Amino acid sequence: MVFYSGGDGEQNHTLDKELLRLCQNKSPRITFIPSCSFDGESDFQEFVDQYSSHKIYEFLYFPIDVPSDRVLQEEAFKSDVIHLGGGNTFYFLKHLRSSRILPRLKEFVKRGGILTGLSAGAILMTPSVATASIPDFDCDENHENITNLKAMGLVKFEFFPHYKNSKRYDIELKSYSKNIKHPLYACPDGAGIIVAKGVVKFVGKSFGFYQGQKFKLSFV
Repeated sequence: MVFYSGGDGEQNHTLDKELLRLCQNKSPRITFIPSCSFDGESDFQEFVDQYSSHKIYEFLYFPIDVPSDRVLQEEAFKSDVIHLGGGNTFYFLKHLRSSRILPRLKEFVKRGGILTGLSAGAILMTPSVATASIPDFDCDENHENITNLKAMGLVKFEFFPHYKNSKRYDIELKSYSKNIKHPLYACPDGAGIIVAKGVVKFVGKSFGFYQGQKFKLSFV
C-alpha cells in the first residue's frame, strides 16, 4: 500500500519510484478510481501524465458514483495497481459502500495487489475516516451525514494528509490523538507512507501523534 498526502508529480517523484519498485510487473496496469465522477476525468488525465513520465502507459478509469457494467469492474480488479483519488472523503466512502467495492478492495490487497491512495483515498485505507473532520478550519464537509466512520482498516494507524508543521495544526492533532488507540501519522504534500510485507516506511518529512504527543519520524 502507498499513502500519498498530496502534491504534484514532481513533488511525488520519490513516492512514485518506491511504488514502482513494489510492482512485479515492470509494465503495470493502473486503475484510477476518482472520489467523484464530477471533474474525475481531469484528475485522471493529471494522474496519467504523472505516471507516463515513469514509462507507464496502461490505465483504466473506473468511477464508482455512476452506473457501470460488470465487465468494467472485473477489468479494474485485474490491474496491478488500484489508485484511490483525492477529494471529499465522506462522499467517496458513501459511494464505495453503496457500490459494494470496499470488500473487493480489501480482497485485492490480500491477494497481493497494490492499493494506493491520495489524501481522501489514503485515509480510506486506515481504520477510520475521522481525520477528514479535522482540523475544524480545514476539513472535509460531511454533506453525506456519514455517522459510521469505519474505513477499510488495512493498517493499524490513522493518516492525516496535507499536514502543515504549525502550532495551529498541532493543537488539534495532539488533542485528537488522545482519543484513539492507533498512532496518527501526518504527512505534508510530497511525503507519504509505504507499507509492504508488514514494514512501514516513511517517504519525505513526516510526523507522528500519539496520546497527545508529537514526534518526528525517520524517512527516506
